[in-house]
Amino acid sequence: MTPIPRRTVLQAATVAGAAAHSSWLLGGASAHAAHPAGATAGPKTADGPVRITWLEDGGLGEAPGNTFGVPWPKGGVKAGTEFSLTTEDGAAVPVQTWTTAYWPDGTVKWTAHAVGPEAGAAASYRLTPGAAPAAPAKAVTVGRKGGSVEVDTGVITVRIGKDGKSLVKSVRRGGAEIAKDGRLVLLRQGEIDDGDQGTQKWERFDGDIEKVTVEQDGPVRAVVRIDGRHRRGKRGWLPFGIRLYFHAGAESFRMLHTITYDGDEHKDFVRGLGVRFTVPLRDEHHDRHIRLGGEGRGMLSEAVRGITGLRRDPGAEVRAKQVKGEKLPDPATWDQRVTSRLHLIPTWGDYTLGQLSADGFTVRKRTKPGHGWIPAGGGRRASGFGYVGGVSGGLSFGLRDFWRRHPTQLDVRGAAGDEAEVTLWLWSPEAQPMDLRFYHDGMGQDTHAEQLEGLNITYEDYEPGFGTPYGIARTSELMFWANAATPDAETLARQAEAVQTPPQLVAPPEHLTATQVFGGLFAPVDRSTPAKAKLEDHLDFLFTYYRDQVEQRRWYGFWDYGDIMHTYDPDRHQWRYDVGGYAWDNSELSPDLWLWYAYLRSGRADIFRFAEAMTRHTGEVDVYHIGEWAGLGTRHGVQHYADSAKQQRISTAVYRRPYYFLTADERCGDLMHALVDSDKTFLALDPLRKIRTEPYEPDPRALAIGLGTDWSGLAAAWLTEWERRGPKAEEAEKKLKATMRTIARMPNGFCTGEGLYDIETGEFAEAERKVSMSHLSAMFGQVEICAELIHITDVEGFEEAWLQYCRLYGATREEQQAELGGYATNLILQQGHSRLTAYAAARLKDERDRYATRAWREFFTKDRWGYSESSPWKTERITGPMALVEGSGASWVDTNTTALYGLAAIQNLALIGDRVPE
Repeated sequence: MTPIPRRTVLQAATVAGAAAHSSWLLGGASAHAAHPAGATAGPKTADGPVRITWLEDGGLGEAPGNTFGVPWPKGGVKAGTEFSLTTEDGAAVPVQTWTTAYWPDGTVKWTAHAVGPEAGAAASYRLTPGAAPAAPAKAVTVGRKGGSVEVDTGVITVRIGKDGKSLVKSVRRGGAEIAKDGRLVLLRQGEIDDGDQGTQKWERFDGDIEKVTVEQDGPVRAVVRIDGRHRRGKRGWLPFGIRLYFHAGAESFRMLHTITYDGDEHKDFVRGLGVRFTVPLRDEHHDRHIRLGGEGRGMLSEAVRGITGLRRDPGAEVRAKQVKGEKLPDPATWDQRVTSRLHLIPTWGDYTLGQLSADGFTVRKRTKPGHGWIPAGGGRRASGFGYVGGVSGGLSFGLRDFWRRHPTQLDVRGAAGDEAEVTLWLWSPEAQPMDLRFYHDGMGQDTHAEQLEGLNITYEDYEPGFGTPYGIARTSELMFWANAATPDAETLARQAEAVQTPPQLVAPPEHLTATQVFGGLFAPVDRSTPAKAKLEDHLDFLFTYYRDQVEQRRWYGFWDYGDIMHTYDPDRHQWRYDVGGYAWDNSELSPDLWLWYAYLRSGRADIFRFAEAMTRHTGEVDVYHIGEWAGLGTRHGVQHYADSAKQQRISTAVYRRPYYFLTADERCGDLMHALVDSDKTFLALDPLRKIRTEPYEPDPRALAIGLGTDWSGLAAAWLTEWERRGPKAEEAEKKLKATMRTIARMPNGFCTGEGLYDIETGEFAEAERKVSMSHLSAMFGQVEICAELIHITDVEGFEEAWLQYCRLYGATREEQQAELGGYATNLILQQGHSRLTAYAAARLKDERDRYATRAWREFFTKDRWGYSESSPWKTERITGPMALVEGSGASWVDTNTTALYGLAAIQNLALIGDRVPE
């Protein structure tokens, strides 16, 4: 979804290596023996180094640093192993390492590595186990002094408040204070004006600190977390979580900003949401500079008091220096016709850049409050970057995805005074207020029968009171530089690029494949035969289509960016954005996994950025984080929270795991940890309440939990907590293995469909022999989580139970009857389920050919819910007046089918690619 400024995708073959020591955040848990065989027979990596490259070319650029994740083969790396990082020519690069996951035998599964500015711009690096890391020239340190936490990168010192409203009390470089009083701003409006006149007043809330935690303290990377809520008087609401990231030797720092909506959507309208800093100004007005990023590398470059374009010329050298941001010569040396009249040249103290849509921004300025604004330009898509300061220092600032997450805004106020005020608006106060009210009045759907009728016409599962935004969240990324002087134009352009596309180091697909992480269900892109090449072409087509649809259909906005639509309307040449359950996709049938598996096997930067945006969205906006439904996600709909189906299948950690382990993103880790106790959500809300035919009252010792979409979500959370050695790792391991063991004991295993679960013991009760198989059960991460569990555990009977489901889903009724004592009906989505058959082929060596043949037949056989070789595999041109925006469409494409086709093609090629029919 993010255009890549640094276009080259760097890929390299690799061999493997080792690991590192863990951080205190990972808690502790005992290790147990692992199953000796993976989902497929992949080679173990060697003990040599891993080649690490940049996702896009260009190196670290002006970013403060980067954190990247690397997996290791089971049993290959002992806990506590050190790492060194070097360039290809042997130059040492300081690196900080910690373990993010362990195999059950106690060896290291995933490590995270942080680098700072000393990583530079080398094209590739070698990550080597067993060697001590180089120490940074200037280590980042964290101290605690009185009421603040002080972080020193060796270049800048940042003082962080422990209470009050000032999150960042000061940012100093050398003896100069570059910025101070970094705080959060929230504007609330009590009603929305729907008529011709606006009468509503705004209330200002300030971020109030409740807790500060130092999560990492160097030597290369330090992380400080700040939690609190916005407060005005006695009222506190809109809780926030801020993380500040610092790197050794960096002149900049990164902010990860999360808010959770906990207001009343009918009277708590967000009018503005921002981050604000005060910037002291010491230079003469003609030596003070404003920079605002425009289109691409464009930049508005002005001085608070400009001396260019005047009727009298101060001199070419003077003008050139001001344009460059350099200190001007003493005015006494200028043409005195200018010097004597400097006081008559206006000072421009206030600037605003507003991006109220994805397609337009405007810039305006004024001399000071009480006077008129002057248009200063505009364009389509601003970079979200700015600078204010002078020749003695200044602050650069930026908001990632600025135009994609509109309405946004950058403000500079008071630059003609002793202090300027900079505000990065995540929600522009000049836009319409944030309106999260449900989009219709219920239309009389007060009974279950009426709601079922609604489902049958608009595909929306409506229930009064369920379309609430209470508990949804959003995370934003910001970056700040403390400059010793006004940077030159090229440096500013590089800073803006770092904001738009933060550099990311990665391990190549060959290494990711060889380590057998994520169940071994992917393999590097292979075009060695015509049949394989055609499948790769189809996969490329589908990704490119969705990437282009994001732009054409403008799937942008603060709450929307990162999601895609569910179903196309060929009559309107439009996606069904306004039709019930056909609108926003909300992870239906696992497009998140399709994208991440597509990246893992290809290393493509454009796929990574697309999947990254989706992970940021679906894990935050489509899931509840507080309230009675915390831990549940919402089914697809016109609004991301509108549908009444609140389920584990949307919130599942399986969709977050790839991004977390590839980047060690702490916020993503929070989201997965929060799901550890989500089995308790079944006490608050029965996901099958509308379709049960018998009375049911949730009982903590006998909770009805589906063995498909429900259990797979719980299992993913438990597995993640266990392998991360989180605070609840022991309990998570107990529940995970207890459910695996008792599912295996059921007469028909997974084919039983549902079991009675005991929250205290983590076990399913003994079940009667019955047959219940759903076309959705395995399509929300269960295939992937079961493959991982089989790879790492040896729970008796579990693999056999899962293989039984894999074998029998696509079997004949006669085969199901013979083995299960009954059969299931309406088992659709054969193409998507072909990967279950392929998994059976890979595990059952004696019957490999039989199941491989069946799997490819299921994959290629055209039915209503699949693509085939006879599908068009092209788009059609759409022109006005038939569409709002001219572009392309493919009426035969829908997201359910795309996600399942993508996952089935990728996994089948990995598991039985040697059997693909030509």
